[in-house]
Amino acid sequence: MPRLIETPQVITAAGEPPKRIEEYAGRVATGHTGVSVARMVSPSGWSEPFQSPEFEEITVVLRGVLRVESDAGVLEVAAGQAVVASPGERVRYSTPGPEGAEYLAVCLPAFTPDTVHREDEGA
Repeated sequence: MPRLIETPQVITAAGEPPKRIEEYAGRVATGHTGVSVARMVSPSGWSEPFQSPEFEEITVVLRGVLRVESDAGVLEVAAGQAVVASPGERVRYSTPGPEGAEYLAVCLPAFTPDTVHREDEGA
């Protein structure tokens, strides 16, 4: 029988000011190692350090604008759009707009703190 996920697991997020991560499927919520699916709600002004994850990350923006910086440039991903970051690609996510953003992140394989490879803030 299909398994209902009644509520997500709330996970502590990197970056400031704090954003909310709600994991529906992944290592914490369901024990999945091949994929993680999480809803992010980030306030205006949120940003995190650059990272070079070992996983592919597919991000679908539901509300607001998500800024994605990479060594190739900057993308502004608006509601109704998506962005794909390949494994090993150096990226930084932020929500500088006045309304913040809400988005879904799908990581293949599942997100782990050990495989995200965040840089120090000063890097």
